[in-house]
Amino acid sequence: MLNFEEILQTLSMIDNQKLDIRTITMGISLLDCMDSDGEKARQRIYDKIVEKAGHLVKVGEAIEKEFGVPIIHKRISVTPISLIAGASADKDYVKFAETLDKAGKAVGVNFIGGYSALVHKGYTKGDSILIKSIPEALATTDIVCSSVNVGSTKAGINMDAVRQMGEIIKETANKTAENDSIGCAKLVVFSNAVEDNPFMAGAFHGVGEPDCVINVGVSGPGVVKTALESCRGESFDVVASVIKKTAFQITRVGQLVASEAAKRLGVPFGIVDLSLAPTPAVGDSIARILEEIGIEHCGAPGTTAALAMLNDAVKKGGIMASSHVGGLSGAFIPVSEDEGMIEAARLGALSLEKLEAMTCVCSVGLDMIAIPGDTSAETVSGIIADEVAIGMVNSKTTAVRLIPAIGKGVGDEVNFGGLLGSAPVIRVNNYKCDELIKRGGRIPAPLHSLRN
Repeated sequence: MLNFEEILQTLSMIDNQKLDIRTITMGISLLDCMDSDGEKARQRIYDKIVEKAGHLVKVGEAIEKEFGVPIIHKRISVTPISLIAGASADKDYVKFAETLDKAGKAVGVNFIGGYSALVHKGYTKGDSILIKSIPEALATTDIVCSSVNVGSTKAGINMDAVRQMGEIIKETANKTAENDSIGCAKLVVFSNAVEDNPFMAGAFHGVGEPDCVINVGVSGPGVVKTALESCRGESFDVVASVIKKTAFQITRVGQLVASEAAKRLGVPFGIVDLSLAPTPAVGDSIARILEEIGIEHCGAPGTTAALAMLNDAVKKGGIMASSHVGGLSGAFIPVSEDEGMIEAARLGALSLEKLEAMTCVCSVGLDMIAIPGDTSAETVSGIIADEVAIGMVNSKTTAVRLIPAIGKGVGDEVNFGGLLGSAPVIRVNNYKCDELIKRGGRIPAPLHSLRN
């Protein structure tokens, strides 16, 4: 339990440094909802979500009030729908997305993830149908999030899926063009996707997970930034130590909230994801942490080294605070959701190429990046391929969430509001990769994948 001194420090973090629990995410298995009759399967899905998550928001709000810890979002993740809908005779899965949307709204959550497919080694019938339906599904729903895993260290990269996802992202952008192509903000392409991720848009409930589980994602970039202000001019040994101690305290709060939520809901506690997740609010930025460490603006030389140290120190501090750390855990660098990153992109300090370099050491990947709306599907696929390759070779989770802003060019802005924020449209390399993407097939897994 927290001691008195830790309680006082935690209260200061909440009041002055924007410490919060970013999300309580309930994972729900839908494996027992399969049916050859799609209508029956959808009814079972709706009924199970409402039954399991009916008190999720109420419990979250009660804990928030009693403990004084802000809980920003309450969310649900479900078994990848390609597995569930694949058992039906349906030829289009948009109605499954609409069922998720309806159920999520009925219980009052902010997002529901799991309109997903795992195709890193190939497609099933369900995968093919689901992926083709993603643009329409995201255009006709409000809180449904989608993800597709196209590569892994063990399997290599499914380049047919990479090619298709470039096309799907462009189609999704066009179908939601009137809202700054917001559908793409709810769509993630993964390498090495994890089964217990509480963060959207990539959350889904893996088949190795319990029937129902509570996972919590903590945050607190502002807390780390404030802590580092006390050690300006000190060596990196001191900086790393301060970050570790701060991450420990943040994770303890997440562990407390997660355990309490699981107990009150009568379901197992899964993991605490100790990722530093920024918001567009001033004082809640990963970029500002990096600047505090010593760079003028995020993207300057030294940015990747500073981020590598930050990510490592956060994990080391968090792992000492909880025996159940999982998810993605580290530092997120979503451009539109981080006011310091937004400023750096506007100034031109942060380029797509520098962001890609940073993803080698951060928690996930190219996240919430607005690019010109006339960027070709092949170029989008090329960007995906590069990022997935980083994940495959480095045995880490990487992801791509690009927003081709239809009708907009470099320097224009997209604005989604809320946690999704806003971002300037940044330049994309104009040289083509069409012939590479047309090859298809599978990039083989790296040699170190053979470890067993």
